[in-house]
Amino acid sequence: MGAGSSRAPGSNEDFSFVSPVVKYLLFLFNFLFWIISLVMVSVGVYARTTKHAEAALSCVSVDPAMMLMVVGVFIFIITFCGCVGSLRENICLLQTFCISLTLIFLLQLVAGILGFVFSDTARSKVTVMINNAILHYRDDLDLQNLIDFGQMEFDCCGGVTYTDWSQNMYFNCTENNPSRERCSVPFSCCIISKEKVVVNTMCGQGMQELNYLNAGNYIHTNGCIDKLVNWIHTNLFLIGGIAMGLAIPQLVGIFLSQILINQIKDQFDLQNYNLKHRSDPWS
Repeated sequence: MGAGSSRAPGSNEDFSFVSPVVKYLLFLFNFLFWIISLVMVSVGVYARTTKHAEAALSCVSVDPAMMLMVVGVFIFIITFCGCVGSLRENICLLQTFCISLTLIFLLQLVAGILGFVFSDTARSKVTVMINNAILHYRDDLDLQNLIDFGQMEFDCCGGVTYTDWSQNMYFNCTENNPSRERCSVPFSCCIISKEKVVVNTMCGQGMQELNYLNAGNYIHTNGCIDKLVNWIHTNLFLIGGIAMGLAIPQLVGIFLSQILINQIKDQFDLQNYNLKHRSDPWS
């Protein structure tokens, strides 16, 4: 038999196991989310720099701009590994990308399961977050707009009830509070008819001094936590669809990166095979 009869059919040096379709599809996938992460970081940085330093530092834990920046930087690092790893066919970067996506997916899955099983604990955590947001309502314009949007969207006021706004120093209902907004609630708590063109931003004035029934004629007295829980229960299919929408890109990224990693490993094996038989043609 000839010397070349022992060569594998795929030993041609021009042959490559790495599929250009998989390689550039993974690159485009990462590049898209890489651009999105840059936009998130840019918006977050702009929002932070336009705030007063005191206000920015007083409520870092509930600052939407800070959250946007952290999430954006995290996505940027992961997708950067995916972009460079796919273009350079770097197994180390691709494995970092694949492992990171897998961990994120598993953490989301575990968080969802724990949130469902320990719903009371999750509710208490949300209550603490909302109370903290109420406390810093006037300190951060982004946070203020977020709370107003939530209260108007869910027709609610405060965390558990409208009197939760007494936790805020401006709306506090103690007698020695010198604020003009004493015993009031934000205008987003008010019952606003659709016929009104001009919104009365002072409609929540003195509402905490009224009892539950009387206040209910002017503002939404129910807290946002119960409203949020009820919304979740009535929109389980929508939430499931959103969860699937978040999970599918992650699974696609994991799937494509794992395929490319295996193809690159096969290509290395082919190169080693060709190198061995080129140096020893009688083997």
